[in-house]
Amino acid sequence: MITQGQVDRILQLGGDGLPLVSLYVPVEPGPPGRREFTTRVASLLDRIRPLAEDRKREHEVRISLRDDIAKIEKSLGAEPVEPGTVAVFSCSGNDVYEEVWLPRNGHERIVVDADPYVRPLLGVLDEYYRTCAVLVDKGTAQVWEFYLDQARELEAIRDRTLRKPNFAAGLAEYGVRNKADELSKKHYRHVVGELKQLFGSGGYDVLVVGGHPHEVPVFLDFLPLDLRNRLVGSFTVDRETATSADIKHKVQELVSAHAHEEQRRLADEIRQAKGAARLGAVGLDETLWAGSLAAIRTLAVDDESVVPGAVCDQDRLLARLAGPCPLCGEPLREVPDVIDELTEAVIDDGGEVRHLDVETELRTPQTGALLRFELPPQPAATK
Repeated sequence: MITQGQVDRILQLGGDGLPLVSLYVPVEPGPPGRREFTTRVASLLDRIRPLAEDRKREHEVRISLRDDIAKIEKSLGAEPVEPGTVAVFSCSGNDVYEEVWLPRNGHERIVVDADPYVRPLLGVLDEYYRTCAVLVDKGTAQVWEFYLDQARELEAIRDRTLRKPNFAAGLAEYGVRNKADELSKKHYRHVVGELKQLFGSGGYDVLVVGGHPHEVPVFLDFLPLDLRNRLVGSFTVDRETATSADIKHKVQELVSAHAHEEQRRLADEIRQAKGAARLGAVGLDETLWAGSLAAIRTLAVDDESVVPGAVCDQDRLLARLAGPCPLCGEPLREVPDVIDELTEAVIDDGGEVRHLDVETELRTPQTGALLRFELPPQPAATK
């Protein structure tokens, strides 16, 4: 399972003058998909073999690429055991090799460039929220973590309850029921305290609550404002008959719906910011210019768009077309995907990157952004 630490490390990778190979190979479900995996790996590597034999390239470059191909072939020679996508980043000349598993199928892709191709990686982290889910009733609770298609039980909570709160009648029955209610309230407060500790450590993004239909609303009333703000939904479930797969499916549905709503909200916010205070950018040319100036606070990019472009390694200028840099006059370096360069620049500048995989008004212009400051006029040469 990929972790934020791995992503941070991969973002810092570089060839230091040698090419770095980024490879993404999807694994379809079932035995046929796993068998097809090795064929896909071979096909993708065949695309870059001519680069390793090109005499126009320096000897060190060719040797590094040959070693990359051999290392990837050896490492990915066996059939994978589960569906998803395998991502590899390799620069043998600098002893760089990272291999990670992504929990969703993506597009197969191989890129040879000075920097790692990371957009599919970032897109996965955007899609998956670190979720805390609690299944609760009047006396027990199970607390789960869901992240990147993985589920892990964190703790089980059991508090005192009355076995038969309705065994008497009249005043006795009233007293027993009152005692049962007090015990359930104490239990709910106990569960809330555990949740506050988990979220207080900063480890979780959202909260989901499940349980019996007559108990979940009562528990939700005990949530303080900070936890209520993290709540993305609740569901009803019979804990005695539901399987872990059933619970995982319900949690994923709620979190996915929340993620898509957040994407639509961000797209609307960018449109409004551009029209009102001129602190929004819409379209690739405008966002590339904003990224060149470290002006982007939040970048939204279409998940599937790939656009060749160029960058200036000296001035950090990002542009659609190659040619001389309008700022320093040096030739721009051509890159296979300038949106990938833009996302890395935004991250380096402390901004946030969000990938859009639902239909919004930003999918056609491919990119949009919330800005830190109003942009100066854009040089014509960057358009």
